[in-house]
Amino acid sequence: MLCWGNAKDGQLGVGVERSPVFEPKNCQVFYGRGLKEVACAGQHSMFLLQDGSVYTCGSNSCGQLGHDKQGNAPELVGALDTQKITMVSCGWAHSMAVNEKGQVFAWGSGEGGQLGLGTAETSVRIPRRLYDHRISQVMCGNQHCIALSRDGQLFTWGQNTSGQLGLGKGEPSKLAPQPLKSLAGIPLAQITAGGDHSFALSLSGAVFGWGKNRAGQLGLNDKQDRAVPCHIKFLRSQKVVYISCGEEHTAALTKDGGLFTFGDGSWGQLGHGSSNNELLPRRVMELMGTEVSQIACGRHHTLAFVPSSNMVYAFGCNSHGQLGTGIMRDARSPFPVKSTFWAGFVKEGKQGHHDCYMFVCFFSDDAHFKTNPKIPGIDINSVRLLFETLSKPAFSGLMEQTIKSFESLLIPQLPRSPPDVEAMRIYLILSECPLMHDSKNFIRLTIPFAMAILRLDANPSKVLDNWWSCVDGSVFTRMVDMYKRIVVFMLTGGKTLLVPVFYDNYFHATLRLLEKLHKVTTEFTFCPCKQAISSVLFLGTIQGNVLFDVFYTVISHLSLSLQNEMPPVNLCAYPFILNAQAKTTMLQTDAELQMQVREDNSEGFHKVPDPCLLHVRRNHLVSDTLRELTMYSDVDLKKPLKVIFDGEEAVDAGGVTKEFFLLLLKELMDPVYGMFTHYKESNLLWFSDKCFVEQNWFHLIGIICGLAIYNSTVVDLHFPLALYKKLLDVQPTLDDFKELSPTEARSHKHPSYTLTLQLGDVNKTLTITRENYGMTEVKELIPGGESISVDKNNRTEFVDAYLRYVFSDSVKEQYAAFSSGFLKVCGGEILWLFQPSELMAMVVGNNNYNWEEMEKNTVYKGEYTATHPTVRLFWEVFHEFPLEKKKQFLLFLTGSDRIPIHGMESLKIVIQSTTAAEHYLPVAHTCYNLLDMPRYQTKEILRRRLTQAVEQYEGFSLV
Repeated sequence: MLCWGNAKDGQLGVGVERSPVFEPKNCQVFYGRGLKEVACAGQHSMFLLQDGSVYTCGSNSCGQLGHDKQGNAPELVGALDTQKITMVSCGWAHSMAVNEKGQVFAWGSGEGGQLGLGTAETSVRIPRRLYDHRISQVMCGNQHCIALSRDGQLFTWGQNTSGQLGLGKGEPSKLAPQPLKSLAGIPLAQITAGGDHSFALSLSGAVFGWGKNRAGQLGLNDKQDRAVPCHIKFLRSQKVVYISCGEEHTAALTKDGGLFTFGDGSWGQLGHGSSNNELLPRRVMELMGTEVSQIACGRHHTLAFVPSSNMVYAFGCNSHGQLGTGIMRDARSPFPVKSTFWAGFVKEGKQGHHDCYMFVCFFSDDAHFKTNPKIPGIDINSVRLLFETLSKPAFSGLMEQTIKSFESLLIPQLPRSPPDVEAMRIYLILSECPLMHDSKNFIRLTIPFAMAILRLDANPSKVLDNWWSCVDGSVFTRMVDMYKRIVVFMLTGGKTLLVPVFYDNYFHATLRLLEKLHKVTTEFTFCPCKQAISSVLFLGTIQGNVLFDVFYTVISHLSLSLQNEMPPVNLCAYPFILNAQAKTTMLQTDAELQMQVREDNSEGFHKVPDPCLLHVRRNHLVSDTLRELTMYSDVDLKKPLKVIFDGEEAVDAGGVTKEFFLLLLKELMDPVYGMFTHYKESNLLWFSDKCFVEQNWFHLIGIICGLAIYNSTVVDLHFPLALYKKLLDVQPTLDDFKELSPTEARSHKHPSYTLTLQLGDVNKTLTITRENYGMTEVKELIPGGESISVDKNNRTEFVDAYLRYVFSDSVKEQYAAFSSGFLKVCGGEILWLFQPSELMAMVVGNNNYNWEEMEKNTVYKGEYTATHPTVRLFWEVFHEFPLEKKKQFLLFLTGSDRIPIHGMESLKIVIQSTTAAEHYLPVAHTCYNLLDMPRYQTKEILRRRLTQAVEQYEGFSLV
């Protein structure tokens, strides 16, 4: 052991020598005994040996040595003889020791409450045990202490004249340890104390300081004291691994060996070559290029160890030789101590006139230092491995204890506003805990956990959203699945386990959390978990009675809303809990309910209603349909549709109705009427602002779309998503225009409306110019637009006005007629549960193909069976087709290349044998999804004939 500095009170332990020691001096007192740790104060020192014994020397004016012997040389603290001490710390005139059980012992000056014994005693000469918290670290300031427990709690006690306890403004000094709740939840790696200020360092390098700030020692760019912990944001990105405090200055060591100092610089203790104070952390430039591994602060000086040169550098006050440079003058810049050291020379000291060291163990992986509001810095695989280990039978008792701890302590105490992003990690960790996924713990743990998340203030709540959007998709998926199961649980058995008020609160919390998760997938463009919540509850998951319960809950809400009563749970507010298939079923079920109510039929909910019967002539299809539909009310239109063509006796088993839809839409969409503009690039249609038919034709198309939904018929209408957005009161955007006309959107030019967004076009105004039968027309996009030039300031306004013109203003009457027709059939509260894409899928189907499912559900007639050789050849050929060819076949057979919203299982196709020779092509009866197929003998012939038939098909072209 080497020592130097002030020896006036015997604090160096070198005997009766009282003169300052200006160069490191070898002290042999513990030679060969295994010195573990040294702690230094203003006038006394503590020595901890490997065997757990404690020795002290120096001033004993307040009993801080813990024994009554002379302080010239280190003497054993006999009162601790039966304890195995693991760490020591000392303040100005008091001492602390922690044993292997985490128990704290204190002695010395206690007038400020710094001993934590509950009384303000002037001196305590025999160590006393504080309290029962298991402590891992304890550090002493002049007259205050800070302790970190093994379970991560922080405690402070003692003098609080400058807010050094961190308990809040106006709090008096404390005689006993007080929990510092403002840092609860942050995983702390180190605590330390200066004269009257305190610091805490998190595992990921977040630095928090509080207390006296007269010289800027908190690094907050001012001189105001702080009564609560404050985040030193300047150091957040520096990867700080260790903090040391002097009387009124602070030093921070980074993972890459950088040294920052701030606070009082009057003695040069900051090492910046001056005696100026620093209000912000500033790097010691003289040590740039070297890697510092250990630092320590005395009262007015600083030490830094550079292992590459085995040199200790000192700077600051040297009035008593505490720099060890051999020179009797202060040093404002790092100056080498007159001795050679080695990397294994390890010790820590506190705010005295001595040197002090702390060995810093660097992390091999510094990913956790990147923790910020967008990156959680957590290793999910390690979390899962931990929980996997704890889930083993050997830890069954521990897990039961964990459940109780989660239920009564952890989850209820999760704060609304965590002190730092590191405290937010608990939300990701808990979501991975198997206990949270066990249905037995839904009410005790999982739903209260959801409530804790929902209590978060706006900023931490946004942080959690950011993290969910960037973590491994499985984290998000597990979270969604966990609360999806709770929804099913609440709809089934959960209601019987809870009193109504708790049931409502718990159900609301579950739905609101799922809503929060759903928003994450919609707000973040590059979210790895978008598919995780695309449909939270699948129809296959909630069917039968459970689906009816969902529907009943929704209907109850609607009924009570009409009576101005608020139901307990409003599922209409959470439309994402059902996928499109379930919503479609609910829409159709709602129609059945309306019909039952109207007919006042008490014979049962599932009575088959009378059909909506249409008598039409093929050569007067539009006029007859308009006439027939005027005879029916809105509710009647929701009945199953049955069509009879004049002069035909065919029984409508679905095929005639499908043929009716195809023929009617083919005529309505005939380009000769000019009802729609066809965008060739996208093959999409939009309303034309100039047409030659009455508005009731648009009204009829709207009704037909609604009827198609209620009659489970897919119609091949090439409308863009923008139409379905408008039906749900969602405004179309530039993306919708890009879907309609991609090239035009990119070039900012419209084929009929000259739309130039080039800022250099000084003559461009907020108007559009269109050609109308050889005549040029100028339309103002906004009132007075002809006199307003387009520039960078109003460019957005120009684009918005143009989109409004294309999607709304220019086709207002046409769209209004279509909308009124559609809503006449499908209007109602259930409709608002749908997303635009889901509504679109109800009308035109979707592209969620499952060709194996289609094969499995196919029906065979005539000689054909699933094992017939020709049938086997057919499916071999079909499955070898590329996707586009398969879609062509679907169009050829069913009239649409999309499938019903209920999926492939609802698409029944029929293949029947014919006696035609092999040179004949297969024939499709589109209205019945029926394929007449000759008995082809070879795969090649079948492939050739089927390909010819598919490619020659023109179908009921609607454009």
